[in-house]
Amino acid sequence: MRPRILIIYTGGTIGMIQDPATHTLRPFDFSHLIDNVPKIKKLDYDIEHIQFNPPIDSSDVNPTHWQQLAMEIGKRYDKFDGFVVLHGTDTMAYTASALSFMLEHLHKPVIITGSQLPIGEVRTDGEENLITALQIAAERDPVNGEPMVQEVAILFENYLWRGNRSTKKSADNFNAFRSNNYPELAKIGLSIHFDNDALWRVNDNHPLRVHTGLDNNVIIVYVHPGLTEVALRQQLNTPGVKGIVLKTYGAGNAPTAAWFINAIREAVDRGVVVMNVTQCPAGGVQQKRYATGDSLARAGVISGHDITTEAALTKMMFLFGMGLSASQVTRRLLHPVCGEVTL
Repeated sequence: MRPRILIIYTGGTIGMIQDPATHTLRPFDFSHLIDNVPKIKKLDYDIEHIQFNPPIDSSDVNPTHWQQLAMEIGKRYDKFDGFVVLHGTDTMAYTASALSFMLEHLHKPVIITGSQLPIGEVRTDGEENLITALQIAAERDPVNGEPMVQEVAILFENYLWRGNRSTKKSADNFNAFRSNNYPELAKIGLSIHFDNDALWRVNDNHPLRVHTGLDNNVIIVYVHPGLTEVALRQQLNTPGVKGIVLKTYGAGNAPTAAWFINAIREAVDRGVVVMNVTQCPAGGVQQKRYATGDSLARAGVISGHDITTEAALTKMMFLFGMGLSASQVTRRLLHPVCGEVTL
């Protein structure tokens, strides 16, 4: 049977054209995109598409758009073998992470891709990314006939990455994404080579469950030299805040000044969930390794281990969106949901 693939076009550079008046790039509609990729017609797939109206720049993406994407996939889940989401690069890793939590019991591929250059450009990377994403979404395991990819993943240039392990690493390189703490799911060259050991598998037959509850009352606090007590407390005391992703140095280190630790401890005592996530692109938090990190642990801060900032933020939004209490969220953060962290 011919694979049935749904393309969901949200916007982003891949479908943009240059405004003749301002010479800036702006989103265009899906027909423009398809007209510039005639090779799609050579694929022996049944391809349908839907698009956001209007298409959006990914810098405008917010949790409402994640809810819309999850619901669109949920409504059409039984009709299609795979899904390709076309998305801008700036917030792609956030969207991929959020969808990985929102689509529980996912057994089909959701491949997110985009481009660094518009698809109408002569030297665009968009055409190759789109074609490869479609091929991966249609790929079946030759042994059991199941979808080869059964998770949310990001396809860019030569690699397929787990969505909730990815982060954007370059603003001008075609290989724009990287997963520093987890291997590639596939490497793309003359052929597509999958790493079977890296691919996510859920050993159940439960139907897809779409979670649309997300709580926006989660923020990122960045530790840096010169951070003042006033600035820190203003962030910790943000009205309504429930969760904080605390971006620390190295293996989870932060200032040991009494005012800093006290401010964090007071936030935790108020019921704010604080997760320690490293600022480093690779590696993870080891709170017991140094006295500075241990002080945070004793103040009630939980370790994010090797989780990305994007996954930490969206995981908190997802858990609080389920209506869980602070203590319940804390317990759930300590365990992987869909391969987003290594303990």
